[in-house]
Amino acid sequence: MDQKQNVLRLPAEKLYAHELEALREADKAAEKPAGWQLSPRAVLTFITGGQAGDTVITPKYIGNKRLVEMAIATLLTDRALLLIGEPGTAKSWLSENLTAAIHGDSSKVVQGTAGTSEEHVRYSWNYALLLAQGPSDQAIIRSPILRAMEGGGIARFEEISRCASEVQDALISILSEKTISIPELGREVSAERGFSIIATANTRDRGVNEMSAALKRRFNIIVLPAPSSIETEIDIVRRRVSEISASYELRASQPDEDAIRKVVTIFRELRSGVTLDGKEKLRSPSGVISTAEAISLLTGSMALAGSFGNGQLTDEDVAAGLQGAIVKDDAKDQQVWKEYLDNIMKKRGSSWRSLYSACTEMNG
Repeated sequence: MDQKQNVLRLPAEKLYAHELEALREADKAAEKPAGWQLSPRAVLTFITGGQAGDTVITPKYIGNKRLVEMAIATLLTDRALLLIGEPGTAKSWLSENLTAAIHGDSSKVVQGTAGTSEEHVRYSWNYALLLAQGPSDQAIIRSPILRAMEGGGIARFEEISRCASEVQDALISILSEKTISIPELGREVSAERGFSIIATANTRDRGVNEMSAALKRRFNIIVLPAPSSIETEIDIVRRRVSEISASYELRASQPDEDAIRKVVTIFRELRSGVTLDGKEKLRSPSGVISTAEAISLLTGSMALAGSFGNGQLTDEDVAAGLQGAIVKDDAKDQQVWKEYLDNIMKKRGSSWRSLYSACTEMNG
């Protein structure tokens, strides 16, 4: 069996290896920036979709093409890139695919959390080697950022605003001087051409560890909006559910257009606090009901249908997913969901009746 088939989640450069190879072949004559495997136009094609010879390039990001162009242009300069947006606006997905297209390696990642330390940004030590032979190059444990600097690659910094301010500030000198000092060895590591950082920040985390003005100045900031129209969001959900369910080998049929449209409609209305026609105001649940949540809901519903049903997605499968996605804070969210079911969904006619009944039963 192919080893790839046993991997739960392939990185973008392996998942879309055939597309990247087709783009490299078609892009041979184009001028490429230092350290890039593709020209900027070929990177754009990889992200937004198109054709490379006989190979169809699937869109990785569905949204404003100009935002993607701005992101690529930023990485051509000495500026780092910061992608900001609501949860589920494909910040991490865009970051990963940009890195895969440009350098063919999206694995150099710092995951921002409350426990992320300055060592994760710079370097740490193998203390067994350090005690045995003192400070040496072999004893250094290089951070993803240091490895990217040495190889002229791109490092990704996920959820930067989840990190403490002193950890964020460690980036300031790196982004300004493009060096990391290692005083124990009496030397500095200078970044190779092509080095950059793509960071992401969640607007829901504002006030957790607000980025300093000094750090923000070292980034070009691009705000990724939620899908502008219901048709765009349906398209995103359909594509990603198809890709994810194929990689998980779920034994269920793909959700039909009607099921996807209902889920996206519910999410958009609860997220915005108003029905699609603008006639009725709604209360929103406490949790994040993003496009990414809709994708997870439908893949989870497919797992239910494939494992405990006949492989056909039913309203009962979707209702179970909706309950888990919307009701996060039991007391408040359950009431919000009940109001939506009774005041909105119940009145939508026969096409919604089965889903309404399944959701009402699940919500108790």
